[in-house]
Amino acid sequence: MVTSITSFGRSGLYDWMIQRVTAVVLLAYTVFMLAYLLFNPDLDFAQWSALFEGTVMRLFTLLAILSLAAHAWIGLWSVSTDYIKPTVLRFMFQSLCGLLAFIYVVWGIQILWGI
Repeated sequence: MVTSITSFGRSGLYDWMIQRVTAVVLLAYTVFMLAYLLFNPDLDFAQWSALFEGTVMRLFTLLAILSLAAHAWIGLWSVSTDYIKPTVLRFMFQSLCGLLAFIYVVWGIQILWGI
Protein backbone atom coordinates (compact mmCIF):
# COMPACT_ATOMS: atom_id res chain seq x y z
CA MET A 1 0.00 0.00 0.00
CA VAL A 2 2.75 2.49 0.91
CA THR A 3 4.65 1.64 -2.28
CA SER A 4 1.73 2.68 -4.48
CA ILE A 5 1.56 6.04 -2.73
CA THR A 6 5.25 6.92 -2.85
CA SER A 7 6.12 5.41 -6.22
CA PHE A 8 5.53 7.45 -9.38
CA GLY A 9 3.90 4.64 -11.31
CA ARG A 10 1.76 1.66 -10.46
CA SER A 11 4.45 -0.95 -10.80
CA GLY A 12 8.16 -1.35 -11.20
CA LEU A 13 7.71 -1.99 -14.91
CA TYR A 14 5.72 1.22 -15.33
CA ASP A 15 8.43 3.19 -13.47
CA TRP A 16 11.12 1.53 -15.60
CA MET A 17 9.28 2.52 -18.79
CA ILE A 18 8.87 6.12 -17.60
CA GLN A 19 12.59 6.25 -16.78
CA ARG A 20 13.48 5.11 -20.31
CA VAL A 21 11.05 7.42 -22.10
CA THR A 22 12.12 10.45 -20.05
CA ALA A 23 15.77 9.58 -20.67
CA VAL A 24 15.14 9.62 -24.43
CA VAL A 25 13.35 12.99 -24.18
CA LEU A 26 16.22 14.44 -22.13
CA LEU A 27 18.78 13.05 -24.58
CA ALA A 28 16.93 14.56 -27.55
CA TYR A 29 16.67 17.93 -25.81
CA THR A 30 20.35 17.90 -24.83
CA VAL A 31 21.49 16.94 -28.34
CA PHE A 32 19.29 19.65 -29.86
CA MET A 33 20.58 22.33 -27.49
CA LEU A 34 24.23 21.32 -27.98
CA ALA A 35 23.79 21.31 -31.77
CA TYR A 36 22.07 24.70 -31.66
CA LEU A 37 24.91 26.16 -29.61
CA LEU A 38 27.53 24.53 -31.84
CA PHE A 39 25.99 25.82 -35.07
CA ASN A 40 25.42 29.32 -33.68
CA PRO A 41 28.82 30.32 -32.26
CA ASP A 42 27.97 34.05 -32.28
CA LEU A 43 24.73 33.58 -30.39
CA ASP A 44 23.28 36.74 -28.92
CA PHE A 45 20.31 37.44 -26.70
CA ALA A 46 17.99 38.24 -29.61
CA GLN A 47 18.64 34.85 -31.25
CA TRP A 48 18.28 33.04 -27.93
CA SER A 49 14.97 34.82 -27.24
CA ALA A 50 13.73 34.09 -30.75
CA LEU A 51 14.44 30.39 -30.25
CA PHE A 52 12.21 30.24 -27.18
CA GLU A 53 9.43 32.41 -28.63
CA GLY A 54 8.22 29.56 -30.81
CA THR A 55 5.46 27.36 -29.42
CA VAL A 56 7.19 24.17 -30.57
CA MET A 57 10.36 25.03 -28.66
CA ARG A 58 8.39 26.01 -25.58
CA LEU A 59 6.49 22.71 -25.68
CA PHE A 60 9.74 20.78 -26.21
CA THR A 61 11.30 22.59 -23.25
CA LEU A 62 8.20 21.98 -21.12
CA LEU A 63 8.38 18.28 -22.02
CA ALA A 64 12.05 18.29 -21.00
CA ILE A 65 11.26 19.98 -17.67
CA LEU A 66 8.49 17.48 -16.88
CA SER A 67 10.71 14.60 -18.01
CA LEU A 68 13.51 15.79 -15.76
CA ALA A 69 11.17 15.98 -12.77
CA ALA A 70 9.69 12.51 -13.40
CA HIS A 71 13.11 10.98 -14.11
CA ALA A 72 14.61 12.49 -10.98
CA TRP A 73 11.64 11.52 -8.81
CA ILE A 74 11.75 7.85 -9.85
CA GLY A 75 15.52 7.69 -9.48
CA LEU A 76 15.58 9.34 -6.06
CA TRP A 77 12.62 7.26 -4.89
CA SER A 78 14.42 4.07 -5.92
CA VAL A 79 17.65 5.09 -4.24
CA SER A 80 15.90 6.22 -1.07
CA THR A 81 13.92 3.00 -0.72
CA ASP A 82 17.12 1.00 -1.18
CA TYR A 83 19.43 2.95 1.12
CA ILE A 84 17.35 4.88 3.67
CA LYS A 85 15.85 2.23 5.94
CA PRO A 86 14.24 4.28 8.76
CA THR A 87 10.72 5.06 7.55
CA VAL A 88 10.61 8.58 9.00
CA LEU A 89 13.90 9.61 7.37
CA ARG A 90 12.90 8.05 4.06
CA PHE A 91 9.52 9.82 4.15
CA MET A 92 11.19 13.16 4.95
CA PHE A 93 13.72 12.69 2.14
CA GLN A 94 11.03 11.71 -0.37
CA SER A 95 8.81 14.58 0.72
CA LEU A 96 11.66 17.05 0.28
CA CYS A 97 12.47 15.61 -3.16
CA GLY A 98 8.82 15.83 -4.21
CA LEU A 99 8.51 19.39 -2.96
CA LEU A 100 11.69 20.47 -4.74
CA ALA A 101 10.61 18.77 -7.97
CA PHE A 102 7.27 20.60 -7.79
CA ILE A 103 8.97 23.94 -7.10
CA TYR A 104 11.40 23.48 -9.99
CA VAL A 105 8.61 22.53 -12.41
CA VAL A 106 6.52 25.57 -11.43
CA TRP A 107 9.58 27.82 -11.60
CA GLY A 108 10.50 26.42 -15.02
CA ILE A 109 6.98 27.01 -16.32
CA GLN A 110 7.03 30.58 -15.02
CA ILE A 111 10.35 31.27 -16.75
CA LEU A 112 9.36 29.50 -19.96
CA TRP A 113 5.90 30.95 -20.43
CA GLY A 114 6.53 34.28 -18.69
CA ILE A 115 3.70 33.85 -16.22
